[in-house]
Amino acid sequence: MIASATTAAMTGMSGMSVMTQTATGSAAMASSTGMSMGGGGMSMGGGCKISMLWNWYTVDSCFIARSWHITSKSMFAGSCIGVILLVISLEALRRAGKEYDRYIVNQYLSSHVPTTAVASSASSDNSKTPATTAAHTPTAQNFRPSVFQQAVRALLHVLQFAVAYFVMLLAMYYNGYIIICIFIGAYLGYFICGWESFNVGKGGQDRMQENVTVCCG
Repeated sequence: MIASATTAAMTGMSGMSVMTQTATGSAAMASSTGMSMGGGGMSMGGGCKISMLWNWYTVDSCFIARSWHITSKSMFAGSCIGVILLVISLEALRRAGKEYDRYIVNQYLSSHVPTTAVASSASSDNSKTPATTAAHTPTAQNFRPSVFQQAVRALLHVLQFAVAYFVMLLAMYYNGYIIICIFIGAYLGYFICGWESFNVGKGGQDRMQENVTVCCG
């Protein structure tokens, strides 16, 4: 019985020692990372304030990386302007992609106009009668971009994707000011870059080709 009691006592002391070491290790880890949580927010080492809930942090807020640490109100204002310009650049890239597609299609059409259309146009000019011929269509119905053209299209696409993903990461900080700046940038960007002509002949159906705004562009 004495041996059993001694063994139980040693086992209890070993368990207490393990618990003490675990608690000490956890405290040391929290101290080394400089991280504390409270009130739905998280404060990391270096004074960065991050929250997974809606917040209105300005000074000491951090975005994307520790180096993007807001240390003054003027720096935060500059960050807001940068976010607006970033979203405007996203809309500009979308418009650039559409304009490039139109460019390569028009380039294809101009190089595949039937010679009969040119001849009929010349004869109508010689007779000084108004041309009544309909718009000519190219001989080929399908157009496949070249390797270089597709490489440019892919580059524009990946730039759109990267900027849109970066904007999504900024929105995930739930900072009210940053999210408002994203909305302002989207409005200004589309107002500037989405101002284009409508195709009346298609009854506005060409507007159905607009890119849908999703999380990744």
